[in-house]
Amino acid sequence: MIGPKHGWLERLGQGLSRSSRQMTRQVSQALTARPLDQEQLDALEEMLIEADLGPRAAARIAQAFGAQRFGRSSTEDEVKEALAAAVAAELAPRQGRFDPLGGPRPFVVLFIGVNGSGKTTTLGKIGADLTGRGAKVLIAAGDTFRAAAVEQLAVWAGRAGADFMSAPAGADAAGLAYDALERARLEAYDVVLIDTAGRLQNKQGLMDELTKMIRVLKKLDPAAPHEVLLVLDATVGRNALAQENIFGNAIGVTGIVMTKLDGTARGGVLVPVAQASDSPIKLIGMGEGVDDLQDFDAHAFSRSLVGLEATVHG
Repeated sequence: MIGPKHGWLERLGQGLSRSSRQMTRQVSQALTARPLDQEQLDALEEMLIEADLGPRAAARIAQAFGAQRFGRSSTEDEVKEALAAAVAAELAPRQGRFDPLGGPRPFVVLFIGVNGSGKTTTLGKIGADLTGRGAKVLIAAGDTFRAAAVEQLAVWAGRAGADFMSAPAGADAAGLAYDALERARLEAYDVVLIDTAGRLQNKQGLMDELTKMIRVLKKLDPAAPHEVLLVLDATVGRNALAQENIFGNAIGVTGIVMTKLDGTARGGVLVPVAQASDSPIKLIGMGEGVDDLQDFDAHAFSRSLVGLEATVHG
């Protein structure tokens, strides 16, 4: 959906600088001092686990390093290049594409995730990007229990130049979703973006509400929603795995958005999340600006994660 904006790769590197320092802490010193031995590989594996890459990915990456031939003459960048390639190999199969303008009209996107994950902001950024490309966009405030979420989304809709729908506090979110899609079909909208509640303290009630929203949307369009994006906050570390498990098991998630990667030293958590999910990583967020949400590129992300200059693969 979102091509690399000017300066995005630089911001990616800056945003992941805390993670890259964690990832490469003592790695170069340990791996270039002498030819690799099991003690060094064990130390690398432990460091990768500490960086939240997860034990399975850490073991595979350490094993990949075991096949390398690092010695006293190896440079720090050579070590980082090898580490980036190993991380990219873990992530590349989990890279997806979000393309709401390449599908049917109106294209319906449902945003799910816990409160505070960046869900509403992510929806607003996508809305702004789409209207900036000439699309006719309708935004629906499906979190009818939080007035602040409705107000925040209304601000984003106004900023984006998108049309906006909401309902009275406590109203049926599924009814709002139905009305939004019905309006979009009648008025020839290109995309409908629907926010949802994220009250995990009432997990079963939330899941029932989400499945009802999907059920009523299908009454108007059996293919809707065309995307169900799960928004996860990278700063919660491996708790993001638990959230993916809860939503992934109950709702038909089609893609993952990882936000707030610039606010954590544990950006490596994207690796186990990608591998645990049946859905690909489609977008990543690095800040508050509209341009700070971009398509996920495994190659660029992996290079930034280990402190190298990011480049888009291919």
